This record gives sequence, C-alpha cells and structure tokens, in this order.
Amino acid sequence: MRIGSIQENQNIEKRIAITPELVKKYISLGFELILSENYGSHLGIKDEYYKDMGANISKDEIEVLKTSDLIVQLGMLADDKTLNIKEHQTVIGVLNPYVNKEKLENLAKRKINLFSLELLPRITRAQSMDILSSQANLAGYKAVIESFANFEKAIPMMMTAAGTVPAAKVLVVGAGVAGLQAIATAKRMGAIVFATDVRMASKEQVESLGGKFLTVEGSENLETEGGYAKETSDDFKKKQEELLSETLKKIDIVICTALIPGKKAPLIIKDNMIKNMQAGSIIYDLAAIQGGNTAFTVVDKIIEKNGVKIMGESNILNKLPVSASNLYAKNVFNFVDNLFDKEKKNININLDDEIIEKTLIK
Repeated sequence: MRIGSIQENQNIEKRIAITPELVKKYISLGFELILSENYGSHLGIKDEYYKDMGANISKDEIEVLKTSDLIVQLGMLADDKTLNIKEHQTVIGVLNPYVNKEKLENLAKRKINLFSLELLPRITRAQSMDILSSQANLAGYKAVIESFANFEKAIPMMMTAAGTVPAAKVLVVGAGVAGLQAIATAKRMGAIVFATDVRMASKEQVESLGGKFLTVEGSENLETEGGYAKETSDDFKKKQEELLSETLKKIDIVICTALIPGKKAPLIIKDNMIKNMQAGSIIYDLAAIQGGNTAFTVVDKIIEKNGVKIMGESNILNKLPVSASNLYAKNVFNFVDNLFDKEKKNININLDDEIIEKTLIK
C-alpha cells in the first residue's frame, strides 16, 4: 500500500499533512510513502529529511496522485488534480463538505473514498484524531498574540515611580477550544479576562483559567449533544446583546470565536456596540472566514470603525504552520492507523466504526 501527499496551494495553505518524524511510523504500519518535490521546503524541511526517514520524493505531482492508494492532504485538491484520482483510491483531509458538496458528490460517484476529518464525532476514541481541537487551540493562542501586537498599550498592570499602567481588559466571545486557549493566553500575559458563551457548561472551564464568565439568562439550554453551541432564540440574542453592549464599553480587546459548523457565523457584535467601544480597542474575529461575528469584519483586512480596529484572517494558522502541521499530521496518522487493517494490509472501511462512518462522504 502506498500513501502520498502533494504540496498544498501555497497562496492559501502553508500547512502540510505528513511531517518527517511520522514517515517511519507509516512505514511500520506497512505503507510505502511518496511525496511531491519540495513538499515541506517552505517550512525549512528539506526533501533529504524525508528521504533519510524512508520516503520517496517525486518531481511529478501527478505521479504521486496516480500511484497512491491513500492520499492525505490538508484542504480540498484543485479540480485539475482530482482528475488524476482513480476508483477505489482514498483521500483524507479537511474537505469542507458544506462548501464543496457538489465536488465531493461527484468524486464519490467515481467510487473514490473520501474522508473529511472535521466531521469526526466528539467521542473519547476520536480525541487523538480531532483536527478541529488541535488547530483551534493554536488559532486561539495566535489570535491573542496578533491582537496584542496591534494594541498600542501595555497588557499587564505595571506599577512604576511615574504611575500605574492598568491591565488591559479582554473579552473572549465563545468558550470552545479556541476561546479557552485565548483566555489562558491572555491571562498568562497579564490581562483581565472576561468570557461569554451560550453553554453554561463553559462557566466552570472559564473560571478555572482565571476568567470571569458573563452569564446570559437561558444559557443552560443551548448546547448540542455533540458539545457545540446551538443557534440561539431571538429572546436570548436580545439579552446577550444588552449584556455585551454594557461590557464592551470597558473592554480593550475582543477575541471572537463563535462558530456553528457548516453555517454562517452568528452576528454578535453589532454596529451600535462598536460605536460604544473605546478608541484604540481591538477586535480579532476568528470567525471571519464564515462571515464574522462582527458587523464589519472583512477577511484579511484591518477595518477601522470609530477608532476600533477589526481584524480577521482567512487562515490564521498560516502564521503558525510548523506547529499546526505537527499537530495535524499526528491527527491524520492516528486516523489512518484506525482505518488501516494491519493483518490484511489494506484500507478497511468498517461502517460499524462510528469514526469511519461519520467522516466518510457518501
């Protein structure tokens, strides 16, 4: 069995799906590895590192795609690349089925096995494969770093002979994986941290990290069985808006992380709220790519409204590609390890396995 991967489109994705330290692990499972030339060179990983570990390097991306039984990538391959994938080959990645629905259906009709890792069930056995958590963790951290870098005041409280510099006040909207890491990072850097979430289960987690949880009445009913936030009622949105409007008047930095998988990001911070914020404040919107949590978020641009800077990137993890690749590649390996029949040395699509059944594009 051969596993392969080609370089992603560097304009939109700098992460890679196979790192050198995992090559021997794949080989120990029974795979032969083939990668496209300069696969990790943009991250400082030379082809020789992969060769030393036992991987093959090809100058021809098409050869990699045509000869691999299993192809692992980060994002969806371009249309001209997918034409080279044959019946019964297997593709694993973050295929974004909500956006690429038609493309994936057409590939599935060609009897290509497609596994989209963002569809993994939130069960204990899948934790080592959970790409959403590993990547969101880094995104939450980096959002804080980026917003602090653009904030023109000190973050921690400083007491000097010339006077006291007050600590910056940070509000984290959404206390999922990204939000909790944002809280922890901001707290470590000396900020006073507040957080809000529609799930009351988040309160204890926020407080354990030193944040103050802002409670909106009715929060306890707004969590799905999978642990995600539900869409909120109009009544809840009104209560949340009133709480946020008052809170934002004293906040210096806002980190927005509220997302609902497969849907447009909820609009949480509205025009009138931003007008009431202090000039010089920062909003970093991690939901930008799905429409944003603010009224003015524009992907990959810094928008200034009434002296408030609103930031949001299409892929913040391109600023941490080495760390993000290391975690993603391990997630992928664990998924392949579960998918691969070690006795028969083939891919075993066992639909009785919840992990396989949930991630398979049908």
